[in-house]
Amino acid sequence: MARLMGDWSRQLKSYNRNVRLFLLASVLANIGMGIFMVIYNYYIRELGYVDQVNGRVIAMQAMASAIALLPAGLLSDKIGRKKVILFGAVFAAVSLLLRGVLTAETLLLATAFMTGLFMAFIQVSSIPLLAENSSEKERVHLFSFNFALIMVANVIGNTLGGTMSDLFHNVFGLAMLTSVRITLLFGAALFFIALIPILKIREEQKVRKEKTGASSLGKLFTTHRSSLKVIGLFAVANLLIGFGSGLVIPYLNLYFTDRFDVSYSVVGIILSLGQAMTAIALMIGPSVVRRVGEVKAVVILQLSSLPFLLLTAYTEILWVAVIGFLFRQALMNAGNPIQMALMMRKVDDSMKGLANSVGQMVFQLGWAVMGPVSTTLVMIHGSYYGYAYVFTITASLYLIGSVYFFLVFREKKEAEISSSNVSA
Repeated sequence: MARLMGDWSRQLKSYNRNVRLFLLASVLANIGMGIFMVIYNYYIRELGYVDQVNGRVIAMQAMASAIALLPAGLLSDKIGRKKVILFGAVFAAVSLLLRGVLTAETLLLATAFMTGLFMAFIQVSSIPLLAENSSEKERVHLFSFNFALIMVANVIGNTLGGTMSDLFHNVFGLAMLTSVRITLLFGAALFFIALIPILKIREEQKVRKEKTGASSLGKLFTTHRSSLKVIGLFAVANLLIGFGSGLVIPYLNLYFTDRFDVSYSVVGIILSLGQAMTAIALMIGPSVVRRVGEVKAVVILQLSSLPFLLLTAYTEILWVAVIGFLFRQALMNAGNPIQMALMMRKVDDSMKGLANSVGQMVFQLGWAVMGPVSTTLVMIHGSYYGYAYVFTITASLYLIGSVYFFLVFREKKEAEISSSNVSA
């Protein structure tokens, strides 16, 4: 472990100023988002709405992201990463502030759409920004480190979200709705602070000057066919995983409170432990890649998570559910940066924003479609069978997605090797 930490410490020092500034902004923003992640569903409940409103809010945010990601990716490729990230971050921060004070259902849906829309600008440009400010050799480590930092930030945010709400309610005697609202506004304030390091990023001149056929949709299909094929193959994998994820991930906090009747603080601690486990798994990910390769590493990590997902689905014992959740969270997410590095390596530099946007778009589409399905199943079948059905469907979709990813990219690699042998 000491050797691993030393390796990561050396890597961090080797990254350029833009990367370090972006990582700082990412930590601040994701602490804020971590607070929203654990507590916003409860805010909607405290306002007196049924859980189907939660489903509609999740669907609206995800649908907005799905709509915005493709044009945001093209815009990012054309005008540069920093401008797009800054634009998205400013308005995303405003949306979070509004979500902490507004109460009407139509406004909750509108501001959720606003968050999804502008977060898309950040999501689609972040990975290309890191890719363009690092060497190919650094990227697996950098992407894993970035995802690990996000997980650590979410640990802090999840813990703060649950404990602050209970603290304001139980110690200071505030109404639970007021306590949750103050906590949400604190999260929004952290997101605003994240704007400072973003403003200090100095984008490389080559990013702004690059003009390729990718700037025109009409020319995409003639100048970058191989990159488009790779993007399409990754999109199918992300769509399958997104459909599964959209059934479960947005409602994990509700799962623990509904099935086990635990407090917000306990839920926050459980979710933060899941993020901490993921951070550890992300840092180990590059070692797995060195042993088995990128494609096998992704598949092994994802398939290893399925027994733990099913364990969480069917247990009625809290500590068993927590163990299942922790290992599922860590193993399933550990393959994400490896998969992203693989995609960034296979597509042309001028297509990186588009590649990231398409992958995120289809993933968010899965959330948009499946969010209301999840809340409806739980409402109809109750807190045991409802969640059991939802988790089981998710496991099936993860299995299909992992097998597809292995077959498609293994065959592609073998075809490339065979082709090179014939040429030789």
